[in-house]
This record gives sequence, C-alpha cells and structure tokens, in this order.
Amino acid sequence: MTYEIIGQSIIAGLATVLGALIILITGKPEEKLLSVLLGFAGGVMTAVVVFDLIPSALVYGNLIVATLGFLAGLCLMLILDVIISEFPALQKQGSATNSSTVLHTGQQKQFLKMGYLIAIGIALHDLPEGIAIAVGYAAKENLGLIIALAIGMHNVPEGMAIAAPLTMAQIAKYKIIIICLLISLFTPVGALLGILLVAISSHFISLLLALAGGAMIFIVKNELLPEARRRHPHYALCGFILGILLIITLSWIHL
Repeated sequence: MTYEIIGQSIIAGLATVLGALIILITGKPEEKLLSVLLGFAGGVMTAVVVFDLIPSALVYGNLIVATLGFLAGLCLMLILDVIISEFPALQKQGSATNSSTVLHTGQQKQFLKMGYLIAIGIALHDLPEGIAIAVGYAAKENLGLIIALAIGMHNVPEGMAIAAPLTMAQIAKYKIIIICLLISLFTPVGALLGILLVAISSHFISLLLALAGGAMIFIVKNELLPEARRRHPHYALCGFILGILLIITLSWIHL
C-alpha cells in the first residue's frame, strides 16, 4: 500500500510538469491568453483553499490551529515576497536595451518574482496535497485514489501558472522544467510525511493545510489577479470563474 500511495503521488506531482510543457510548447502566450491563464490559476487556487484546504484543516484540527496556520502562511509569503524582490537575478534581469525583443526591465522583474512566488506557494501547497493522499487512503482506499486524480488534474493549470510568468520573464525552458520537476517532488514527500503523521496527530495535518491555504490566498490577491486584471479584466474574470468551476466539478466527482 505504501508503494501505491507514493507512486500515485509522484504521478500527481508530475502533472505540474505537464502544465509547464503546455506553455513551453505553445510558446509565449498572448496578452488575452495570459490573462485567462493567470485568472484561471487564481480561480483554481482560491477554490482549492475555500473548498478543500480550509475545510480539511478544520476537520483534522480546530479553528485555532487552522487560523494560526492560515496567518502563518500569509506572513511567510509576505516575507518571501520581500526577500525575492531583492534577488540579484531580479536586479539584473532585463538589462538588454532592445525593446523590440525583450520586455521592459520592470515587467521582467515582476514576472520573475511572480513565477518564483507561485512556484514556492505551489510547493507549499503540494506538501499537504501529498499528505491528503495518504490521509485519504487511511480513511478509505478509493478515496485516496480519487484525491490523487483530483490533485493531478489541478496540478496541470498550476504548472501552467508557473511557466507562464517565467516564460514572459525569458527564463530558459530547461530551467522552467527543472523548477517544475523539483516542485513535483513535494507531493510524494508529503505523502511520505502523511503516512508518518496519520498515526501521530491530526493537528500537524491541520496546520500544514491551513498554512498552504494562507500562502495560496496571498499569491492570488497580491500577484495573480492584479496582473490578470491589468492585462484584460474581462478575460481575467472568465479565467477565474473557469478555475473555480473546475475545482467545484472535481470536488463533486470526489464526493
């Protein structure tokens, strides 16, 4: 059973790479498409937090633990936002002067920071997702499989959410793939952690789920939606609604 859980968590995690490949193969997205993709990712992340992470955190713990975890996630991403903004790569990015072939320096810095933050947030998100797979199997074998399938499906747009801004920041394709591969490892690591934590205390799971929720909400509010609306507000809204509908559909299937 352990090997089955780990195997399914690896496949679910690798769906992030699939999402990145979609972006890399189709090339740099147009403004409207990028707006839809960013809005879609924002909808997916918001729905996952509202319909999955926070309710699960309350089930496995209590309101106090869930609240502390959520606030910790917000604070963690705020600190990371400040630190990442000072990365040397952000300061050097966009030094070329040919405006016809490269983005404005400020735009490249914004996309690079966004890509890093999304990657970090999704990595934090993937850890409790792996735990959820293990917990699902502990509750009911079929439930674990359904959770793994649902996680894999929404990891695809998350991979797209990582690749889109990094592509716009002109990061090499192989580097984007490596980043997504590293992120995909967090799901099986979470599954291993979940197998260990299931027998200890549900409060660990609650804290991690809520922390991931806080991190994802920070990204949606401060990065994804503002950038999506700036590029095209109507397309951003459509993408956001589609993202929410996707997770609602997956939750319905999950039930």
